Amino acid sequence: MFRHSRKSSGASAPSVTGGAVRVLTAIFLSAFLAAVAFGQQVPTPKSVLGFQPTDDRTIADWKQITDYFAKLDAASGRVKVQEIGKTTLGRSQIVAFISSEENIRNLEQHRGFSESIANAVPGQKIDLGRGKAIVAISCSIHSTEIVASQMSMLMAHELASATDAETKNILDNVILLLIPSANPDGIDIVADWYRKTLGTKYEGSSPPELYHHYAGHDNNRDWFMMNLAETRNITKLFWQEWFPQIVWDVHQQGQTAARMTVPPFFDPPNPRIDPRILRELGLLGYKMAADLQATGQAGIVTNATYDTWWHGGFRSAPYYHNSIGILTEAASAELMSPVTITKQQLERQGPTRGYRNPLETATNAPDAWQGGEWSPKDIARIELVAGFGVLEMASKFRKRYIENMFQLALKNQQAGPNEPEAFVVYAGQPREETVSRFLEILMWQGMEVRLLTEEIEGATDPNMRDHIHEIPGGSFIVMVNQAQKPNVLSLFEEQVYPERLNEKGEAEVPYDVAGWTLPLQMGVEYTPVYNIKDSANLLGRTEVIRDINRARKALNLSPVSGPFSKMPNPLRNPARVGLYKGWTGSMDEGWTRLVLDSHSIGYKTLMDEDVRSGELGSDVVILPSMGERSIVQGNSEQRYPKEYTGGIGDEGVDNLRKFVSEGGRLVCFDSSCDLVIKAFGLPLKNTVEGLNRGQFYCPGSILALDVDTSDPLARGLKERTPAYFTRSSAWEIGEGSAVKSVAKYAEDDLLLSGWILGEQHIKGKTAIASAKHGKGEIVLFAFRPQHRGQSFATFRFIFNALERMK
Repeated sequence: MFRHSRKSSGASAPSVTGGAVRVLTAIFLSAFLAAVAFGQQVPTPKSVLGFQPTDDRTIADWKQITDYFAKLDAASGRVKVQEIGKTTLGRSQIVAFISSEENIRNLEQHRGFSESIANAVPGQKIDLGRGKAIVAISCSIHSTEIVASQMSMLMAHELASATDAETKNILDNVILLLIPSANPDGIDIVADWYRKTLGTKYEGSSPPELYHHYAGHDNNRDWFMMNLAETRNITKLFWQEWFPQIVWDVHQQGQTAARMTVPPFFDPPNPRIDPRILRELGLLGYKMAADLQATGQAGIVTNATYDTWWHGGFRSAPYYHNSIGILTEAASAELMSPVTITKQQLERQGPTRGYRNPLETATNAPDAWQGGEWSPKDIARIELVAGFGVLEMASKFRKRYIENMFQLALKNQQAGPNEPEAFVVYAGQPREETVSRFLEILMWQGMEVRLLTEEIEGATDPNMRDHIHEIPGGSFIVMVNQAQKPNVLSLFEEQVYPERLNEKGEAEVPYDVAGWTLPLQMGVEYTPVYNIKDSANLLGRTEVIRDINRARKALNLSPVSGPFSKMPNPLRNPARVGLYKGWTGSMDEGWTRLVLDSHSIGYKTLMDEDVRSGELGSDVVILPSMGERSIVQGNSEQRYPKEYTGGIGDEGVDNLRKFVSEGGRLVCFDSSCDLVIKAFGLPLKNTVEGLNRGQFYCPGSILALDVDTSDPLARGLKERTPAYFTRSSAWEIGEGSAVKSVAKYAEDDLLLSGWILGEQHIKGKTAIASAKHGKGEIVLFAFRPQHRGQSFATFRFIFNALERMK
């Protein structure tokens, strides 16, 4: 057993007669032999792989992992493996359902019950006691955090073969949805690289490419946006089909961090998460911590680092679906190679929120780890202990978790104070394709969207509810009081992040971003609606949209062949586009590729050697947001083989100057602008450079731009356009300069969603600039106009920059 052993309760056993002993002995012997035979029928991971998963310097790739799960399915009635879709690169993405044989035989019945609980309607009578707890465990979405994918086979085997009473209770009461990896493509990228470098000085290094084709680490930032195939596959499994009450996302963190960080998390919580969810999350986290402490494992930390403010992660999205989302972060090794961590290294670990130092004890870290060897097997061991702790809780409190989801679904259908009745997406607005994609995103995560079949009347200002407006038929309406109300509100509302300063008066850094309001990011025109006239009969004036092609018909768009089809190419006179990539694995480059691919825009990938040789073959070259050192110097030979090092070098910078002088257009996003401003001697000063977090800070928020719509780069844009700012820049242009300001950060009402401290430093400053150089042009974005593939509102700036120059 992988779980810690349980001590006897101390109760004395009842006495039995000799005959009874013989009968019981025969029964127990028969049961024992049956259990042994059963266990022998279930293949061990080692018998299939040829090695024990999580042993040092071993790694199973995706084919090996799926082969093992297929054999487990064939051998055990407790396991059923199902493909849930294809990955970005075409691999099979799977889930393993694990439960008792009876539950597995009746999976569809249990799925239907879970769906009815999640979408409960007032007055509905359901026997909650007959349901099973649905628990989802997902491994290695970040594939360099590789151990969980290997551990998943050990967990599956344990559940498929064990015959003890504790396991039986789990199997009888819980249906586990085990996802061996949320990023199968990345498992192979990491496995291939690890095998290639094993036994060399590069052993344990990360691959010199993104471990997700488009997103890299940001594949865990897509969970309300649905840009990635893997996100859509799992979202369909969770929020269209199974509706798990508990979701555990298994991660790793830095080598010198806590041995494992578990819930509850740090402040601030998002106000749209029901307090009951946060309390249950804390209980599960403390169960994990207590079980790990019982095994003698030091270095387990709660209430630190990670928070529950942001929406878009694997474990945070469930909160808005009335589900408990768990994140654990175990300390890493060097991929599948062990490391030795010294006290000196732990002392150098800087403080994080709620956690001063790994060597110090505190209420949330009562047993400090003092260093030593740390191996993949150690990581798997604590993940297994934590995982079985969750399953035991789900088994013991099965009805409680089911009842919580049921009651929250009903509660969400009741009007809350100061909440709108609905949000309306206006008919007749431009960018119909973007509106269609926005609606598809909402519908894919289970949100009910309706079409207004006739005009309605309602107020659009919460402070002027008697001021009634006409809302045209043909508009789309999303009612707030539906089962997943928190998701509706958290995506439509403007976020107001609480100002949090440390003892130095500097901004406390949130875990990810502060604001994400989806229609603002996408440039979709919408409004909250209050005091709807004749609201009792409203639904009779609407039609539920059940298929994206029904929405597209209402938008006068052609039907599409399937979900999330490619969008039409927006370019009228496309230039030849080159996109710089290099070997440092830039997520911003990946997201740029996704935007180009999803809009059917052709491009050439430019590697370091292409830029060094001057063989650009392009009319427009895009430098994604990457620092100067990453672009010019690239990877170090101390960490990577020579063919993956060196960057574009000084000769590459010279070739970019030549490219522009001879008539090319160089387009730069965010961090890459620093290199280009310096290399071309442009008279631009970053007004926030050098400011500390007490003077200026904006950690991922939506800001307003004032746009010069007469500029060709702003064709099709509005005079006021939302843009995404995440630790970005703002420029002052030198007097008498030929550099032109295309868009500026707004002077008034700058912050649209999120948090900004010291906004006076960027108000009225340039956000998009263009400059002629020789026969060509440079276009500079102080922010990322394609941020995580979410900011559709500013995509048009990019598309305009990719038109052929006249």
